[in-house]
Amino acid sequence: MTRIGYHASHEQHAPSALLRHVQAAEAAGFACAMSSEHFKPWSRAQGHSGNAWSWLGAALAVTRLPFGIITAPGYRHHPAVLAQSAATLSEMFPERLWLALGSGQRLNEDITGLPWPEKAERNARLAECAGIIRALLDGETVTHHGRVTVIDARLYSLPKTPPLLIGAAVTEATARAVGAWADGLVTVGIEPDKLRSVVEAFREGGGEGKPVFLQTKVCWDLDPARALTEAHAQWSSNAIEGEVNWELSRPEDFETAARFVRPDDMHACVRISHDLGRHAAWLAQLTELGFAEIIIHQVGAGQESFIEAFGREVLPQIAR
Repeated sequence: MTRIGYHASHEQHAPSALLRHVQAAEAAGFACAMSSEHFKPWSRAQGHSGNAWSWLGAALAVTRLPFGIITAPGYRHHPAVLAQSAATLSEMFPERLWLALGSGQRLNEDITGLPWPEKAERNARLAECAGIIRALLDGETVTHHGRVTVIDARLYSLPKTPPLLIGAAVTEATARAVGAWADGLVTVGIEPDKLRSVVEAFREGGGEGKPVFLQTKVCWDLDPARALTEAHAQWSSNAIEGEVNWELSRPEDFETAARFVRPDDMHACVRISHDLGRHAAWLAQLTELGFAEIIIHQVGAGQESFIEAFGREVLPQIAR
């Protein structure tokens, strides 16, 4: 059965608030959670961006939920340091963490001043870093000279079971590429047909039989007008498509790129409704694709009311 989880959006909420949210989500019946991992928010209206790795230790300590996190190795995060961070959390909280690795966004990675390469080069760096991280989590001593450099690295505090290394992809091409090295796939979306093609590409690339995780976006409010307004105010900077998402370097740039996004355009990337029955039906469609976990990201500001309402009305319908 698909586990339904709660997404902790560090770009939109202070770390202390997110800690309360994941505790409330567990109490409401959410079975798992996922954390974003940004250095900057997508827009100034979102207004936050706490350190997700520091926060995860607290979140795992105050809940019993399994967590996933998506991050980009090879730029602001050296792969050996990422491996150590994941190993430490997995040693303290066995089999409760999966680590998703992606090729990154300039928005977050540009702070180091490293050149920002083309997508093919970013994918190659991702695969190289994934191999380093896997070797370290397997207890190997690693020296590596390539797109990144590692000298005599070894992890001395290892979990009994290493975390799953998940590949992050939103396109068929990237999904096919990560299938060669990843233990599973995490993707983002709301439309079953588009998601199906990404999952199939992952299977074709080597992901047959491996778990697939989905982050899907909703905006719920008792007032339908407010639900639409909230989705537009908080997430219009994320509604633009194509390579621009990976190439812009500042929240202000995303705001400029999204200046012509209208409220009604938000329906293309966020499930927006005041009707909990509609949300349950949308989620039921997604469960038919066989995801191991579906992580729900409420993009609107009302997290507490969303958690309570979905826990009471939506999750029981999905579990039937």
